[in-house]
Amino acid sequence: MKNEFISKWTSQVKKGVLSFIVLNALSKKELYGYELIEVVKKSTAIEMAEGTLYPLMNRLKKEGLTSSKWVEQPSGIPRKYYTLTQEGKLTLQQMRQYWAALELSIKKITENEI
Repeated sequence: MKNEFISKWTSQVKKGVLSFIVLNALSKKELYGYELIEVVKKSTAIEMAEGTLYPLMNRLKKEGLTSSKWVEQPSGIPRKYYTLTQEGKLTLQQMRQYWAALELSIKKITENEI
């Protein structure tokens, strides 16, 4: 097996689905950065660092899919909470439809139902 190929492919898959994963997490509730990283780590096989999350969140905000707000904390530093915009919710619905169709097509091809 070509370990280098698998490693590169895995990295590309992770990068490709990270937006989808983050939007899905935010569809459940408003989350702050560290909390979002923990949800992704706990729910998936993806290790995500702050250096990955915050540029992604900036892109999602620029696209109009998320919004953010600072919330003061009683015991320290304010936290930046992220939430889906209406556009983000509609986009996520489309992404979920595409994902379901993709999953079905992959099952067909791997089970030789072509």
